[in-house]
Amino acid sequence: MNKNKTLWLGLGMGISIANAFGGNTYKKGDKTNLRPNVIFLVADDIGFGDLSCNGSKTIHTPNVDKLANMGIRFTDAHAVAATSTPSRYSLFTGHYAWRRNDTGVAAGNAGMVIRPDQHTVADIFKNAGYKTGAVGKWHLGLSNETGSQNWNGFITPGPQDLGFDYSYIMAATGDRVPCVWVENQRVVNLDSNDPIEVSYHQPFEGEPLGKDHPELLYKLKPSPNHGHADAIVNGISRIGFMKGGKDALWIDENIADSITHKAIRFIENHNNAPFFLYIGTNDVHVPRCPHPRFIGKSGMGPRGDALLQFDWTVGEILKTLNDMGIADNTLIVMTSDNGPVVDDGYADQAVELLGKHKPWGPFRGGKYSNFEAGTRVPMIVNWPSQVKPSVSNALMSHIDIFATMAALVNQDYPQGQGMDSVNHLDAFLGKDKKGRDYVIEQAGSLCVSTGDWKYISPSKGAFYSKLTNTELGNNTEDQLYYLADDIGEKVNVSSKNPEIVMKMKLILEKEKNKDSHK
Repeated sequence: MNKNKTLWLGLGMGISIANAFGGNTYKKGDKTNLRPNVIFLVADDIGFGDLSCNGSKTIHTPNVDKLANMGIRFTDAHAVAATSTPSRYSLFTGHYAWRRNDTGVAAGNAGMVIRPDQHTVADIFKNAGYKTGAVGKWHLGLSNETGSQNWNGFITPGPQDLGFDYSYIMAATGDRVPCVWVENQRVVNLDSNDPIEVSYHQPFEGEPLGKDHPELLYKLKPSPNHGHADAIVNGISRIGFMKGGKDALWIDENIADSITHKAIRFIENHNNAPFFLYIGTNDVHVPRCPHPRFIGKSGMGPRGDALLQFDWTVGEILKTLNDMGIADNTLIVMTSDNGPVVDDGYADQAVELLGKHKPWGPFRGGKYSNFEAGTRVPMIVNWPSQVKPSVSNALMSHIDIFATMAALVNQDYPQGQGMDSVNHLDAFLGKDKKGRDYVIEQAGSLCVSTGDWKYISPSKGAFYSKLTNTELGNNTEDQLYYLADDIGEKVNVSSKNPEIVMKMKLILEKEKNKDSHK
């Protein structure tokens, strides 16, 4: 289905790159123009407290610190959801994932969650004349329907139907089969005599499973009851069943190198034209298998070493931009898809070796949680030629990246698309210190934060997860926290502030009642 290219004439804020920066337009080969290259560097499962620029004393991330010291470090930025698939869906589309019932954590053979008729951030840049690329973690599904992928041929629809000229992506995520790279919608290094078969319903005869053959798990074993006990790939059992494709299987220790290499190659190939590049790193997401050159460097086991590996990737990207002479006019948005989790399914001693390190920082909860650490994530905006170094307390949400990027490159988009996204370019550029009036967060229930107040709507889900040792924060009663004095969300003050609770409920009702334009 072709995308509806009907222009939406109401971006509303009146901010365009021409107005903001004197009307300069891009000319091929002109590296002094002000239309920036744009990189989204989206980490996986990295918490607010996992970076030394956010105050961690137990880990040192010098390249991220450099990025922060040259840009704007946001202290109150939020992913839309506390898990990967809905978080990325909302970031790319400007549409709250909770408006649909099919945006949960995607299986490895899930159909594409973002539909080809939806407008994405990549479409915005492509329509502005940018070359667009996606490298790394995807986890948004491929093909039309679950289980319909042609793993042995051209997989369609895929990233090119969402505005990406080039893609080199993980088929799903690190702990789910198939464990292969997909470049421009074809599996890399696939031997036609060894076709891939994937199932999430039943195992393949003759293919050993982790739950039955623990002796074959020579790299990592699953944590008890987590479910990572199916197909064995590279000595690690995964979720789901897979057969064939032996030459195409990735090597876990090389995933970061592969992502970094492909990202650098894309930058090198497009350094004389404006480009948009999404880089989704995998390092801290399970199974954690950092490259040998990082092993033992953090003193916190694979999870800590993976943080150092992520920092290395940031450094390599910065070095490439400097070498190409395009660093000053490249806008980098570095963030994470959701909050942190320590034990997420593999016995890698992450809990035992954590020591004094607090991946969640001063906040409560983590990945999967309604509490603040579920969605309050690191976010840095770096654009040396235009952004002055600072720390901003502006209330920010990934949901607004869609409209903000449209304003950045002076692009309209079809009416009904990006319906939840608001242009906050001034906050991105450090001119607005307030940001949003409120953010909506999604985990077990919907939450609203104004920066000072945080409301968690009632739900019947579990309060605590024994598997991940995480406070999920579900409760059948209203929860209200005054973050201005209680950043750790320790005291529920809903009974003492019924008027604030009502105000928060009205915000949620207003958002829910919007036409979702499905």
